[in-house]
Amino acid sequence: MNQKPLAYRMRPDHINDIIGQEHLVSQGKILNRMVQASRLAPMILFGPPGTGKTSLAYALARSLNIQVKMLNAVVDKKKDMEIVVEEAKMSGQVVLVLDEVHRLDKSKQDFLLPHIESNLLTLIGCTTSNPYHSINPAIRSRCHLFELHPLTVANMKTAVSRAIDDDTNGLGSEPVVLTDEALEHLAFAANGDMRAALNGLELAVSSTPKDAKGNIVLTLEAAEECMQKKSFTHDKDGDAHYDVLSAFQKSIRGSDANAALHYLGRLIEAGDLDSIARRMVVCAYEDIGLANPQAGPRAVTAVQAAERVGFPEARIPLASAVVELALSPKSNTAYKALDEALSDIRSGKSGDVPAHLKDSHYQGAQAMGRGLAYQYPHNYEGSWVNQQYLPDTIKDKTYYKPKASSKFEQQLKRIHENIQSEKNNTRF
Repeated sequence: MNQKPLAYRMRPDHINDIIGQEHLVSQGKILNRMVQASRLAPMILFGPPGTGKTSLAYALARSLNIQVKMLNAVVDKKKDMEIVVEEAKMSGQVVLVLDEVHRLDKSKQDFLLPHIESNLLTLIGCTTSNPYHSINPAIRSRCHLFELHPLTVANMKTAVSRAIDDDTNGLGSEPVVLTDEALEHLAFAANGDMRAALNGLELAVSSTPKDAKGNIVLTLEAAEECMQKKSFTHDKDGDAHYDVLSAFQKSIRGSDANAALHYLGRLIEAGDLDSIARRMVVCAYEDIGLANPQAGPRAVTAVQAAERVGFPEARIPLASAVVELALSPKSNTAYKALDEALSDIRSGKSGDVPAHLKDSHYQGAQAMGRGLAYQYPHNYEGSWVNQQYLPDTIKDKTYYKPKASSKFEQQLKRIHENIQSEKNNTRF
């Protein structure tokens, strides 16, 4: 009996047998063209776990009958790489498939670089991390970068069915009967991770006794027990985590409560309350702002409640706050106005504080003309008096450009416009 895992045994020997990744391997696409031209270039394959990075790397080498060696940048030592190089010198060329390539340390990298340059080794690095963030530029600049996409439910069904029918590497020698419901669950619950789907299938087959007819019947219940739950891939330190955080905030900004709750759920499953809290408070002030001024304090209160009760109950105040944030009117006028003011300050457009606004609470200030012409607004009707506040160099500058996003900001807009009108009627 083959003791190697089913997912390992089912790795394809040719790119024509790759499931998914049509944008790379189908007729006329780049990796297919490399095989047709019998010339592999160094590359980095990156994408979520279980999308077939290592399998694709192996299939590329086998498609061209090139000797292939598989190492791991974390586990394998420089000595292991030296052995591969010696074998390449004897055979002429070797494809080195290097898993976790983003973890390659400087010593190993420095050793590999000249052999990659000379094409003695054709490096195919595999990683779940974004290579632009995680891979040393010296390696990255010498490799083509290809992103693998998450596999679809249809891809999962194809992989499971192929494993059941394969007599050589799969389960074809076993009398497996898979119900449609079980196939659907294995495909869906794997969440795009082919390895998870095949591992679940293998466990179900090995743990299910044969029936009276000698068949191993895999029902929905068996599939559910072996998959347990959806294979949720979410590394709090990985690129996918920041993609979810970005989608979370953009869904709130776009007023899509359903999407916002979905991404909130993914972040809750990852257990990352800190990031949830930060994004919610930022959204309340960045995207909603003056359109609903109470959204900020309520978001802070919801976060404090969530931190106090912890998961799983923390999801309750978070859900209420996220729905309110998503469905609140949106306005970014306040912080955009500040950003414009900061831009002026950083580019030297500031100027001296007007003399009548300068501090006059010290001896000698009056003699220097500090604060002499200041008019105290509370002494005037409506607690407003027309006087200059900005420095002379930018005295007519308008930063705040209000929207009519809500009743609150409509009122601010009217006040702002009235003040601007009064200022324009009286030139300082």
